[in-house]
Amino acid sequence: MYRTVQDFLGEWASASAGTIRVLESLTDDKLDQVIVEGHNSLGWLGWHLATCPMFFGGQVGLTLTPVGNPKEVPAHAAVIVEAYKNIAANIASEVEKLTDEQMVESVQTFAGLMPRGAMLRSLIDHQTHHRGQMTVLLRQAGLRVPGVIGPTREEQAQMK
Repeated sequence: MYRTVQDFLGEWASASAGTIRVLESLTDDKLDQVIVEGHNSLGWLGWHLATCPMFFGGQVGLTLTPVGNPKEVPAHAAVIVEAYKNIAANIASEVEKLTDEQMVESVQTFAGLMPRGAMLRSLIDHQTHHRGQMTVLLRQAGLRVPGVIGPTREEQAQMK
């Protein structure tokens, strides 16, 4: 749980930058990549990361600008990347308006009453979960897997 605005913003900057690196690995021809038939595709997961912050932001009282319809996955990877960059910046600018007191204030959420900072932690956890799914699909699709929290095996080999 985040108790201060600066704690969230510091982690959000790092987490969203990692997500951007993953999204920038997407290609139009691989957006339909799934682990097995009937599961979420790379395109759907990327678009979900761009659109789901509207839900989390609404839960904590942020005024965010929608980047698109969550049910209409774009056919172009660049659209997903740009949408995510926009919502990530929007989240940061809106959270900057909060006070530290508001971070620990309880708000009504889908999971019941919880501190605003706890719901913002859930946003980052949710993003991390789906970003991890995407890295598996990127590798399966033969696309570049970027290092997010540390270097990938390929990046380590290039360092030698």
